[in-house]
Amino acid sequence: MTTDLGLMGRDAELEALGGLVGRLPGEGGALVMLGEAGIGKSSLLHAAAELAAAAGHRVLEATGVEAEARLPFAGLHQLLWPVLEAASRLPGPQERALLSALGAGDGPAPEPFRVALAVLNLLAELAAERPVVVAIDDLHWLDQPSQEALTFVARRVDRDPILIIGAVRNGHATPFADAGLAEFPVAGLDADASERLLLACPGHLSAAGRERILGEAQGNPLALVELAETSRLRGGPATDGPDSASSLTTRLEHTFAGRIAELSAPTRDMLLVAAIDYGSELAEIVAAASVLAGRRLGTADLDGAIAARLLRMAGTRVSFHHPLVRSAVLQSESMARRLAANAAMAKALADDPYRRTWHRAQSIIGPDDGVADELEASHVISLRRGSVATGIWALERAAQLTTDPGAKGRRLLLAAEHAFGLGRADMVARLLTEAARNELSELDRARMEWLKEIFNDGVPGDAGRVFELCDIAARSAAAGDLDLALNLLHGAALRCWWADTGPEARARVAEVTESLTVSTTDARYVAAIAVAEPVLRGSAVRDLLAAVPPASALDPVALHLLGMAAHAVGDLPRATDLLSRSELLLREEGRLGLLSHVLTMQIGDYLYMGDWDRAITVAEEGNRVAGDSGQPLWTTGSMSLVAIWCALRGETERALELAGAAEAEAGRDRLNDLLCCVQLARGIARLVTGDHEQAYQELRRPYDPADPSHHLRESFDGVMFYAEAALNSGHLAEAGNVLAELERVALITSAPLLHTQLLYARAVLADDSDAEKLYGTALGHDLSRWPLVRAKLELAYGAWLRRRRRTVEARLLLRSAQTTLDLIGARAWADQARSELRAAGERAAERLPSALDTLSAQELQVARLAAEGLSNKEIGERLFLSPRTIGSHLYRIFPKLGITTRAQLASRLRQMEPDE
Repeated sequence: MTTDLGLMGRDAELEALGGLVGRLPGEGGALVMLGEAGIGKSSLLHAAAELAAAAGHRVLEATGVEAEARLPFAGLHQLLWPVLEAASRLPGPQERALLSALGAGDGPAPEPFRVALAVLNLLAELAAERPVVVAIDDLHWLDQPSQEALTFVARRVDRDPILIIGAVRNGHATPFADAGLAEFPVAGLDADASERLLLACPGHLSAAGRERILGEAQGNPLALVELAETSRLRGGPATDGPDSASSLTTRLEHTFAGRIAELSAPTRDMLLVAAIDYGSELAEIVAAASVLAGRRLGTADLDGAIAARLLRMAGTRVSFHHPLVRSAVLQSESMARRLAANAAMAKALADDPYRRTWHRAQSIIGPDDGVADELEASHVISLRRGSVATGIWALERAAQLTTDPGAKGRRLLLAAEHAFGLGRADMVARLLTEAARNELSELDRARMEWLKEIFNDGVPGDAGRVFELCDIAARSAAAGDLDLALNLLHGAALRCWWADTGPEARARVAEVTESLTVSTTDARYVAAIAVAEPVLRGSAVRDLLAAVPPASALDPVALHLLGMAAHAVGDLPRATDLLSRSELLLREEGRLGLLSHVLTMQIGDYLYMGDWDRAITVAEEGNRVAGDSGQPLWTTGSMSLVAIWCALRGETERALELAGAAEAEAGRDRLNDLLCCVQLARGIARLVTGDHEQAYQELRRPYDPADPSHHLRESFDGVMFYAEAALNSGHLAEAGNVLAELERVALITSAPLLHTQLLYARAVLADDSDAEKLYGTALGHDLSRWPLVRAKLELAYGAWLRRRRRTVEARLLLRSAQTTLDLIGARAWADQARSELRAAGERAAERLPSALDTLSAQELQVARLAAEGLSNKEIGERLFLSPRTIGSHLYRIFPKLGITTRAQLASRLRQMEPDE
């Protein structure tokens, strides 16, 4: 089918594509071309490529092949091979990752998102010379790593002269199609265009024949052409085949199968080998087909398939006329023939052990321990090449071929561990169910319990499960697997954190952890104790944290766990330091999966320390990164934290809406920690609007041990707000009792969060005779890392002094409070400070805009990095964006901040952010 014939009746689609190509170089973007099989996506895609080439743009093309879907980065290899020399322009780590992934260089297993960033920057480098159009046909059949990399890039090219068009068949779930990109639906031809296309096909059709084909084809161009061709070859319309109720795809496959049946035996051998081959090299296909046929075949044996419009030849590469032909070949052959073809291909691939093993595994039905061993070994190669999904398949198939039940179970558990790394709870559950049917060793059973646990942390009130996990951990440690023991204890600790499992269960986790013969500075050891017993062991954990090596000597995973421990025991400054270091290293390594977790953990820490701009910045980026890594960030926990952010800033309706949604999720499982956050969000929202009685009723609940929202450690976050609500609603006696209990807790734990907020609560709830001394004591502490607490103290003390007509002293405090609260973005409290200043006889300054009042969260992030002296390329590497996108952000940032150069950024941002 020529291009002109394939595009007949497509004037509107061609005009739309021409418009998209014509927008380059001014505007880039990505779109998904969706349609049924044979609907004309390929022709339109090729036409778009021709339009781009005619406009002088660089065109990169690739086509997904079902048989290559298990070859890691095969799609990127096909797409980028013509321009791979430009990889030398990339930063060293990105260049090595990309070349390693594409098999063009040696290196460690490529981190998928570093590869994706390398692809983005490579395309951006090319686009700096002339616009780039990327056209990918049958994208749903690219290998998974290539699909994920292209999806990552597609989300980020709107500001670059890059247009990415991916054609996807309806009904195929792909990251690209699910990424929220613009859609370009391709429908069938209308009646007039269908008839014109049919009349343009070779051969003569009777009126009845044309009518039948038009009815069967339903406007599908491939069906029109291929049904007409079959009619020509057979001398009339086919009378056999699927009934009218069959799908059009089935009828097309039957049409191709009819042609296959008429070919010679050698040609059918060549077709079958091509259908099961992971490559498309002619020499490889001929060699394997010769083994299958039992005699030497040659390229001439392909002529019949080419004449029947089943195969195409392009140089030394063989491809199918349409993907449905491959499906028709496989369906028309018996299982015995398909097995034999795979065995023949395995023999022909003597110099490629990786692919040979795959074909051997598909050439047998019964068990074969030798092939199983080879498959298990090959899964390591798959991981090294960056395809975890392929490695999982290899282990599953190895298990199917294994005779020993213990080895079979071990392989399935290993596959489940890799599935956990992908975030695939459904796959983990299925693999564990299969593994459980086998005889497992004590350690493998322990490993299975851990894998069951990792997607189920937080089951409420299940102290029994915590004790069970602790017992399994103790046995694992006794058997010599300390890593597994620590993993199990971490899972048990998380259960204690999210929901109330009682003091005995918490103590048991800490007891078993402390009994292990591991270093007490091991991050896993510290995190398990901290998360299980954040109050009773809080001071001890802070001592352990002080003894760990410097952050610069630790890996990002250890930093993540230590940051988690610091957060758990209320040491927020240390938590942010550790987590920000982990964040930096994870960015450098391109490990987006864990990065999303680290970003989310920082939200609350920044909120309570007073850096609200950074809190929402990490929340929004965490959401974006989670989408790239296939992990839903907006879990109930992060939703409740954003609700608190909205409440603090006076966005009351949004805060209450998010709090309600979070409560609906957390309430089902009685997750005390998250229900506590919900109550804090509601209480703060009411407090900021001046509804002090309702604020008190909401904020008192986390301090009631009988309330579902009670969580002792999480309640530390709200002490300051609870005290303010109590003061303004008159509930001083009850608040005094709560405060007295918190003072007793403060004797047990050295948590900076609790002790800092108690400084405020003691002062505002004190009798007049003690208040001044307590205010002075509080402000005498080093609160440089707690600007919100310091500003709230200055506001309360300044108001106290003004009411006693000590206006000179009051103005100094109120002025400082107003400035800091304005910069934090605490509008309601800043306005209180302004009102108090006016009452003290001073004209209050107008509200200063905070950085987030002026810039979006992402613009603020870019501005901060640019102020640190990073180049556009370096900022792009940090934020997984192209340098041109960074340049576009800065182009908008400068006039918003009233500056003209990068050199002015640092001082301007300092003016807009609270001092630490």
